[in-house]
Amino acid sequence: MIIKCIAVDDEPMALNLVVSYIEQTPFLQLVDKCSSAITALRSIQDHPDVQLLFLDIRMADLSGMELAKIIDQGTSRRDRRIIFTTAYDQYALEGYKVGALDYLMKPFSFADFSRAAAKAFEYFSMFEEAKQVPVTRQVSVTPDKDYIYLKVEYQLVKVDTGHILYIEGLKDYVKVFLDNETKPILTLTSLKNLEEKLPITKFRRLHRSYIIALDKVKAVTKNSLQVADITVHITDQYKDAFAEFLSSWA
Repeated sequence: MIIKCIAVDDEPMALNLVVSYIEQTPFLQLVDKCSSAITALRSIQDHPDVQLLFLDIRMADLSGMELAKIIDQGTSRRDRRIIFTTAYDQYALEGYKVGALDYLMKPFSFADFSRAAAKAFEYFSMFEEAKQVPVTRQVSVTPDKDYIYLKVEYQLVKVDTGHILYIEGLKDYVKVFLDNETKPILTLTSLKNLEEKLPITKFRRLHRSYIIALDKVKAVTKNSLQVADITVHITDQYKDAFAEFLSSWA
């Protein structure tokens, strides 16, 4: 898989460093390098298939953060992501709000860059996989079972809730693990939205990042549970819900 990207920085040395890192990374393809956010905006318009921006924040005329907000208004941030590069750590929270994939603090090494690039590779790999998996592979239709509908790219997929093991939340998308599939379904929604679709008698959010199918729990301790091949440690926020589950678990 090749990820098309643009490097944006108004400092020539910083820009050239990012470009050199991109060129050393086999799965990244440099489409353009830009010395301002305005130039980058034009480049994005000229190259609508660009997926990833390595974007400096403090720049003259238009800041990287302002550019990120413009991009978010014009296209889904799920198929175009941003990795911020900056010398100022006070922008981390604002970067999260605009859906930044990662946040590199200058000066950063090639190892730091590679970790952020690997995160982008994992994201876009799952994104592409979700688009290519056929509906028939994901659906097990029986009339007497409950279902939910998940948005998987350009289609709604009907999923038998009886096959759900657990659901993992990852920022603006979630992974749904099934007992009849080797790979999870990737759906572009939030864990909170998905929690509201599921029956509370069968599913419970017992961790910030996980919803658990209660009948798929294999073992419990006083502060953790095991489902499929993972162990979920219960935090204080969910200890009351976990205590309620323990009282009825057998």
